[in-house]
Amino acid sequence: MILAIDPGPTESAWVLWDGTRLDVFAKEPNGTVLEKVRQFSGKTAACVIEQIASFGMTVGAEVFETVYWSGRFAEAYGAGRAHRIPRLAVKLHVCHDSRAKDGNIRQALIDQFGGKDRAIGRKASPGPLHSVAADVRAALAIAVTWWDQNAAAGFRAQPAPIVETA
Repeated sequence: MILAIDPGPTESAWVLWDGTRLDVFAKEPNGTVLEKVRQFSGKTAACVIEQIASFGMTVGAEVFETVYWSGRFAEAYGAGRAHRIPRLAVKLHVCHDSRAKDGNIRQALIDQFGGKDRAIGRKASPGPLHSVAADVRAALAIAVTWWDQNAAAGFRAQPAPIVETA
């Protein structure tokens, strides 16, 4: 079981993923997520956090707040055991295209879970992605990417190498 986080400046989305299914997930205020990270620290095999990347554009206070919270989450989990993965690596893994948008990632995850009827389902018979929305979906994509790239080799105590982007 791994904990994956899509950090934000005031709220962050998180999922617990076992390689085949979501155990629990939510989007909550960062203080609440920080407590969850502490709670799961000794109970999950890894914590994976989306890495903030610079694309040469001017950024505002929200980006710096997101970076601040990402660091707090990593420290709370155990900085030597927390992993970071950039959004570009997630796009390439899930969609095989660096130009993928949120809609492409959504569709790729739906396809991975067996198509819309099976993945989302209906109110009477919900699928595993039934109430998974935008930021939680991003956290799931982070979890799926890290799991697929690291599970075969076994989980490492040291952080996985960070994929550098140009």
